Amino acid sequence: YQQNPKTYAIVKQLFAEGNARELQKYFGSRMEFGTAGLRAAMGAGISHMNDLTIIQTTQGFCRYLEKNFSDLKKRGVVIGFDARAHLSSGGSSKRFARLAANTFISQGVPVYLFSDIIPTPFVPYTVTHLKLCAGIMVTASHNPKQDNGYKVYWENGAQIISPHDKGIAQAIEENQEPWPQAWDDKLIDSSPLLHDPYAMVNKEYFKDIQKQCFYRNINKETNLKFVHTSVHGVGHKFVQLAFKAFDLSPPFAVPEQKDPDPDFPTVKYPNPEEGKGVLTLSFALAEKDGARIILANDPDADRLAVAEKQESGEWKVFSGNELGALLGWWIFTCWKNNSRDTHAIKDIYMLSSTVSSKILRAIALKEGFHFEETLTGFKWMGNRAKQLMDQGKAVLFAFEEAIGYMCCPAVLDKDGVSAAVITAEMASFLATRNLSLSQQLKAVYDEYGFHITKASYFICHDPKVIQQLFDNLRNFDGKDTYPKSCGRFKVSGIRDLTTGYDSSQPDQKAILPTSKSSQMITFTFANGGVATMRTSGTEPKIKYYSELCAPPGNSDVEQLKKELDELVNALEKHFFQPEKNKLQRKTE
Repeated sequence: YQQNPKTYAIVKQLFAEGNARELQKYFGSRMEFGTAGLRAAMGAGISHMNDLTIIQTTQGFCRYLEKNFSDLKKRGVVIGFDARAHLSSGGSSKRFARLAANTFISQGVPVYLFSDIIPTPFVPYTVTHLKLCAGIMVTASHNPKQDNGYKVYWENGAQIISPHDKGIAQAIEENQEPWPQAWDDKLIDSSPLLHDPYAMVNKEYFKDIQKQCFYRNINKETNLKFVHTSVHGVGHKFVQLAFKAFDLSPPFAVPEQKDPDPDFPTVKYPNPEEGKGVLTLSFALAEKDGARIILANDPDADRLAVAEKQESGEWKVFSGNELGALLGWWIFTCWKNNSRDTHAIKDIYMLSSTVSSKILRAIALKEGFHFEETLTGFKWMGNRAKQLMDQGKAVLFAFEEAIGYMCCPAVLDKDGVSAAVITAEMASFLATRNLSLSQQLKAVYDEYGFHITKASYFICHDPKVIQQLFDNLRNFDGKDTYPKSCGRFKVSGIRDLTTGYDSSQPDQKAILPTSKSSQMITFTFANGGVATMRTSGTEPKIKYYSELCAPPGNSDVEQLKKELDELVNALEKHFFQPEKNKLQRKTE
């Protein structure tokens, strides 16, 4: 009984070889469905992304939606996909998206299936714009090329949060037998329930982001040149269209990387967060064409990295926190100077995640708007933004240090397309004042206080070691005691979002939601430093994020950097203990 000859052949071969270990890997445990949906390698078996696991996942999701929405058959769902494909198992984002569409249509649910590749933010945009019940994006973002994923949005236009993940996971378990015509995706082409939102969204989205365009005349005139790379992903066409919508000349596209290619042949990892390695070809093109600014999207175009050529001829790649500071400053300044917005400043909000820089807090304090921090990940910021908007507040901007930015309220998720064109307008405006992005960044820090950040990670494949490392921090000087110092640095506060403890609250209970399934402890130090240690939901990593916040007026940056470096060294030595725990360092 075979529906996919390629995955069937893989399994048959393993049986023939009597390879029990590999079979155990393929069939031992099902992929876990979490708040980020699914993310795994494409291939055979229930632990991988393939036709069968997509059908099973969608059947469960469909049943869960039927239970939650009495009008599901009236409103429907949207499904988008990127350009990923896997030759040996026959899996591809487009094939998975069509199978998912077929599952819903077989139950009488209208499906808005994009006919071509799109950026991830187009799915939440469509959910909101068409008031649909849910959205699915088939993408593995910037993961290695063999991976794929299945990302889910709720009716509010934000990624799902608990308890929906558990409800969907349970429904998947209960609906594993493929429904009668599950494999026959050709059925959808003749169905009156199939709609293609591609043309409509390509018009409406670019109309909506123009509400964020404030300096059209400067954009028309600017001599500033930009290079854009989509790193073999979906971004090229959409960033070109965004520039056109803002009356900017189109950016120079890196020719070797502008067309989608599931093999990502020119990069080791298709992740612009990895910095200069991914940007090698962009630097070369920028030098050749005399461009001063590089804009790089990840393959599903929901993140953005930015680099700028300095006076010295060196290239500076901005960190997510630095670009967050610039965009936060810019978006607030545009609101203040050009606002036809009737909201009073007390109804203005900005958000960032708890492991991101607190620079927005400093700007908010001085300017009089609200800043809130959320748990890590855009699912939290998207959901919180929607709550605030429903209360009549305006959420101008949200960001996370992992180069994710939400600059436009029409998309309640990170969006690398709008972020790219808004960054280009900001740079063009600053150029008329003879300022570069890095000069303006320094001006922001001069005004609101320097915020210096440093983040990295250790790799650890043994969950027991990770558990022990965090247990050790919770029982540092005897049972149930956290560290009082880290080397020479005195600890002044502790928040543990695994257990729900927060030393700074009167009742010692943390305000942010806690999760026993992931590790996360934040230490505040007497010198104004903050450091968070946490486990990754998608990779075998223990990550840390550190920041030193200085009040305005303390401008000895070198001294601040030195202090932060020493704090990080102490953190690694005393809290991570890499030698004892056999942790592998991040290698550049």
